[in-house]
Amino acid sequence: MTHPYTYIDPNARVAPNVKIDPFTVIHGDVQIGEGTWIGSNVTIMDGTRIGKNCRVFPGAVLGAIPQDLKFSGERTTVEIGDNTTIREFVTINRGTTDRWKTKVGNNCLIMAYSHIAHDCLIGDNCILSNSVQLAGHVVMGDWAWIAGVSAVHQFVTIGQHAYIAGGSLVSKDVPPYIKAVRNPLSYGGVNSVGLKRRGFELEKINHILDIYRIIFNKGLNTSQALEFIEEELTASDERDEIVTFIRESGRGIIKRFTKGATEED
Repeated sequence: MTHPYTYIDPNARVAPNVKIDPFTVIHGDVQIGEGTWIGSNVTIMDGTRIGKNCRVFPGAVLGAIPQDLKFSGERTTVEIGDNTTIREFVTINRGTTDRWKTKVGNNCLIMAYSHIAHDCLIGDNCILSNSVQLAGHVVMGDWAWIAGVSAVHQFVTIGQHAYIAGGSLVSKDVPPYIKAVRNPLSYGGVNSVGLKRRGFELEKINHILDIYRIIFNKGLNTSQALEFIEEELTASDERDEIVTFIRESGRGIIKRFTKGATEED
């Protein structure tokens, strides 16, 4: 199932039913799982681990060394889960000593021309639309979706089930379950459509709405809002996740949109 014009290093571990198209190069320290298809003109470099039933489209480069001046040749990896699709000309770089790996989860869709830099951790069922650019150390929770031509600052965390609108500049953390829109990037409501599609009941969606109304609309500062939520709202997994996410945010979370706001605000 390998085209004669493909080069596979004899040390690479490629499952027997992997299909590899012509003019692709696979380096030695590579593992590719069963049922995966690798298109033409793909370069898979040392340290890359690809799961089962993945699809890698032409022109992708996986496992290149980090674009980080501190990198000094340490053995790090790119790990891609099962059933993930990587479209044309995607680049995914290896990790550094920070996390030692860059990881993309199961059932993800990484669309054309996107870049995932060193030490990013992408959860399961995530979507990066065309030309999304992730700087180093970005974390995305499960089911998060970033629309096209968006750029994410290093060390940003994006919560699960969050949606980020196309053309966004993401320099602050985006809490779970919400839509992030406008410029500067701001809270745009709960991602109700996405949550309904994933089986969230209306009662649970309304509970999440109540939490974010307190955070963004009640006129409290962040600490006051979190204390109010813990004291007044019924405990739930979603409540605790949101509160923990905000308390642990390293870059601070996005804010509610106000007319005349700037990125510096």
